[in-house]
Amino acid sequence: MQNNSSKSLLAGLAVVIATVAIVALVGLLAIRPEKQMIMGEADASEYRVSNMVPGHIDSLYVREGDHVRRGDTLAHIASRQVDAKMLQAEAARSAASAQSRKAQNGARSQQKEMAYQVWQKAKAAEEVYRKSYERVRGLREKGVVAQQQLDEVEAKYKVAQADCAAAEQQYLMAQEGAQREDIDAAAALVGRAGGAVAEVQSYLDDSYLIAPCDGDVVEIYAKLGDLIGTGSPVMSVLDMEDTWFYFSVREDMLGDIKAGATAEVRIPALGEQTYTVNITRVQAMASYATWRATKTNGQFDVKSFEVKAVPQQKIEGLRPGMTAILVQ
Repeated sequence: MQNNSSKSLLAGLAVVIATVAIVALVGLLAIRPEKQMIMGEADASEYRVSNMVPGHIDSLYVREGDHVRRGDTLAHIASRQVDAKMLQAEAARSAASAQSRKAQNGARSQQKEMAYQVWQKAKAAEEVYRKSYERVRGLREKGVVAQQQLDEVEAKYKVAQADCAAAEQQYLMAQEGAQREDIDAAAALVGRAGGAVAEVQSYLDDSYLIAPCDGDVVEIYAKLGDLIGTGSPVMSVLDMEDTWFYFSVREDMLGDIKAGATAEVRIPALGEQTYTVNITRVQAMASYATWRATKTNGQFDVKSFEVKAVPQQKIEGLRPGMTAILVQ
């Protein structure tokens, strides 16, 4: 009888101990802090396509959601001011080219002929005055005329010589054409006018907005006919070849998360598959992102860090804004 009582007592004690152990285990599981999940977000490079010249939007060749290739024409901006400047620059270039041709070709045939005739006339006058001078000088030697008359004839002869020499030089200049300095100056004017045309042409080229990369048109800010100023964004193009993830991680949760390491990321919107990423940056965030302690007993402020991770391969279906989970 006593053995049965002892057995019952031991069995009850075992039940009590087992119950206490189960309750303790459940309690430990209940009070153990749940492992926190590090969540982040996907992002991609976004280019804002802006205009270089003021004007109004004349044409839009894409719509939001269109996929474009680098170099595709996205829009055209018409500018009357630039068109007017091009007309002025082309007119200046034409005038400079005509001036240059004139300098290179020299005088016209009629001008050359006229210079030759003037020279010949001066030569004939010089010959007449030479003969008069020689005749009067002979008479003076014989004492027939006064010295004053000889001086007057000699002066006229010298003037005729000078006129003949000047006429000859004018004819030679007409034959040779413009001076080298004049030709170089005219050529410089042509170059300057050509530079002005090239400058305005660059403005005309910039009036066509070109896709900077392969990507998707995510937003168009302007409408047809809108007047926009220099540097105003017209649309945004998302480069899906340049994607990454960023996470905000408390410093006490960083662990093995460091720049240069690899990690696994899961994207709930794309299923349970994980993707390998390279951690490229771990940087402290601004002070407003610091987690503050609410108690002073055993707690301290914890800094938050921004972690950037770049996928090793392109992830099909990934879109900016999708939630990403850092697998630990």
